[in-house]
Amino acid sequence: MTSTETLDGTRGTAGPVRPGDFAAALQTPEARRNPYPFYARMRRESPVHRSAQGIWYLTRYADVEAALGDLRLSNDRGRMTRAYGALGGELKAFSRLTDRLGRVMSNTDPPDHARLRKLANRAFTARRVEALRDGIQRIVDRLVDEALAAGSAMDLIEAVASPLPMSVVCELFGIPPEDLPQVKTWFRRFGRLSEDIDKSEAAIEQYEEYLARLVSRRRADPGNDLVSALVTTQAQDDRLTDSELLSTCFVLITAGDETTTHLIGNGMLALLRHPDQLARLREDPALIRTAVDELVRYDTPTQAIVRVMAEDVEIGGQALREGELVYLVLAATNRDPERFEEPDRLDLSRPDNRHLSFGNGPHFCLGGPLAKLQAEVAIGTLVRRFPHLRLADEATLEWRPNPLQRRLDALPLAY
Repeated sequence: MTSTETLDGTRGTAGPVRPGDFAAALQTPEARRNPYPFYARMRRESPVHRSAQGIWYLTRYADVEAALGDLRLSNDRGRMTRAYGALGGELKAFSRLTDRLGRVMSNTDPPDHARLRKLANRAFTARRVEALRDGIQRIVDRLVDEALAAGSAMDLIEAVASPLPMSVVCELFGIPPEDLPQVKTWFRRFGRLSEDIDKSEAAIEQYEEYLARLVSRRRADPGNDLVSALVTTQAQDDRLTDSELLSTCFVLITAGDETTTHLIGNGMLALLRHPDQLARLREDPALIRTAVDELVRYDTPTQAIVRVMAEDVEIGGQALREGELVYLVLAATNRDPERFEEPDRLDLSRPDNRHLSFGNGPHFCLGGPLAKLQAEVAIGTLVRRFPHLRLADEATLEWRPNPLQRRLDALPLAY
């Protein structure tokens, strides 16, 4: 059996896994609690692994880094829809979801992707993101104050990590505060798409209709929000079409919600399980920027992203065929000892921390800087304002059953 450090700093094993069963093993309760021993075995024994369902898993840093920049591993919506549809069974339902997303730039390949990305970058600038810092701090302070007023314990996900990104999204996109409860309901259903396809699909349809109305209002009366900036942006006489604008708003808003929530949740859990690193951050608050990068490397909420083969390619001695799905397991690459020294050790000042949690190459996550900024403010504030913060009951921690994501339903804390 393979031994690796567990998330609480002890040694753990992946347990017995028969050849060919790695993908199935990732669905077990043991793997949901700690998938990293399984990833370690996959990297060593089957780094280019084909599951019984016909999906490929890449777990080595070098392979995934190369794949992220290789246009033969496509992110095109049409190819993805056909690939999921061909699998049949439960996974066929995902073809309906991928087909609904339209011309989202994250679901296109060059040259369309480069054009959409350029237009979105003109509106979603680094300056616009950094300008949100003070507003994010005010939101976090309010949420923390409310938690303190409620008693000596809180669920971090419910009290801070979940409401924060939605509040930031409303401010950034000019969504009226009174619409926030309904938008949050839709987002919660998106986050559980692997558990209830029908509800997720219905939520996407309702959300698209809402965004269409919001875009129409901004066209008639632009403001200072990001939707207005996307409506008015142009580059060399090029503009986003109505469909592209709607899809770009969809991906920017959606990407900033659950990922940010669980970056904060997973990050705080890792700190609480590593009191030496938590103490370092308390002693040196300026460490927060490198700390967030290390926390997202150590236990990223996005465990894997999906590509589809646009042509036949050989990777690691295996023949991947056109039309086959490939899971790029980012979480496994982030613990690859060929790339990171002592990869199972949490080190908030880790040098050369080029993790792949936000992707790489042309599809690097546009919302990554905003997610990291929110995590910096939220985690920094929690560490500063709660000197005795601790886990209330580790035995109650439940991880969602989704191999592409690592997300807690709740994180009970006492202070």
